[in-house]
Amino acid sequence: MDKPIAVIEVLAKELQGPGVVFCPNPKMALWSTHPKVYIDVATTGEGKCPYCGTVYRLKAGEKLSAAH
Repeated sequence: MDKPIAVIEVLAKELQGPGVVFCPNPKMALWSTHPKVYIDVATTGEGKCPYCGTVYRLKAGEKLSAAH
């Protein structure tokens, strides 16, 4: 039986650099032991960690600033 995929909503102000989040992330229920990776959320509004499968989704209604 597959474990359910975690979905973490992020705010625009939590994105770093060009609109990315990192995984493992402090919003996760448990810290993972995989290497830190940066996941693009700005391009499509969500991104998936290639290690643990956690999906990071820009919260509905959030707008990215011109800096992202």
